[in-house]
Amino acid sequence: MSADQVTADRATAERVNVAIIGGGLMGREIAAAIQRWPALIDHPVRPRLTAVCDINPAALDWFDEIDTVVTKTTDYHELLADPSVDVVYVAVRHDLHEQIYTDVIRAGKGLLAEKPFGIDAAAAQSVLAAMAEHPESFVRCSSEMPFFPGAQLAIDYVRSGALGTIVEARNSFLHSSDIDRGKQINWKRQTQFCGEAGVMNDLGMHTWHVPLRLGWAPESVYGVLQNIVTERPGPDGSLVPCDTWDNAVLHSWATHDGVRFPLTTETKRIDPGQKNTWEFEAIGLDGGVRFSTKNPKLVEVFAMRDIPGGGREQVWQQLDAGSQSVWPTVTGPNFESGFSDTILQMWAVFLAERHGSLGDRFGAARPEEAALTHDIYRAAIRSHEEGRAIAL
Repeated sequence: MSADQVTADRATAERVNVAIIGGGLMGREIAAAIQRWPALIDHPVRPRLTAVCDINPAALDWFDEIDTVVTKTTDYHELLADPSVDVVYVAVRHDLHEQIYTDVIRAGKGLLAEKPFGIDAAAAQSVLAAMAEHPESFVRCSSEMPFFPGAQLAIDYVRSGALGTIVEARNSFLHSSDIDRGKQINWKRQTQFCGEAGVMNDLGMHTWHVPLRLGWAPESVYGVLQNIVTERPGPDGSLVPCDTWDNAVLHSWATHDGVRFPLTTETKRIDPGQKNTWEFEAIGLDGGVRFSTKNPKLVEVFAMRDIPGGGREQVWQQLDAGSQSVWPTVTGPNFESGFSDTILQMWAVFLAERHGSLGDRFGAARPEEAALTHDIYRAAIRSHEEGRAIAL
């Protein structure tokens, strides 16, 4: 493609003004991703970050580095009243989701909402109701990890039918961020702010985006939940209750191509040896696939093979996934992909789908999928309390 053609394509791309509510870690990541937009090839949208809100004025200073930002405020209503703002990304405490998300939707803005899409099922349903009243607002839920190229390869492998009769599958999101018992309490470790589902609220969408998109809605759930560190230092150093679930393992029955199989999802904040690891594995009688962000280029594929001189054997084969994910980029296909690349891809598919240009490619988590996860978490909590599987 010539330089003139690239310039022409950029000139005809839809301009979308983006605002951020919540200028913390993820707000800054999103801002940085938008600055990398030219890395995408032939995208039909050109986003521009124009406004940021945070209740802490000091958090807004970082955004001075981005010259397109013309509005910085501590009151998000100011952003929603601005007719030039098209899309809003919101990253705030879970207990604030319902009010802010519904306000964004009722203002007619597009919304990329952080998980868990409300502190509980009632909050999620309230957001869905606002969407029904305002269909002009395009809404999706944040979930970056499936946009690693290796994850996309694994998803396509399952969709191809290569598993044959499925045996089992697993999707995990593993941290060790709370292994330090002296770590000061924050809102994610308090039920009143994080929600009764605890770590499932905080990390669960990471483990359900792919299974639900593959059609693996659980028929029943058995929850194994742990509150490992029950007290943490408060602001003055005295111990205060830490009453959220730290780790949650959910054993479910799901169906793939008419066959019931065990599906395990894991969300852990205390998994010694991990930092920020997303893992997916699906095994069948004819094939299997597994991927972990611990080695982001490596994808393993299982097959039965005729080995010269050795007969027919079970073989796990290794291949490199490279850099290309859902939307093509200028990055060389043999290079590695990282977390910042997955955020760029998530925004690329979000804005492409809003534009009507995504087609049948893998998209961001849908509101109905996010709302369903709350039913799953509620069943897991009840299962843990009653010591039995709960039907959904």
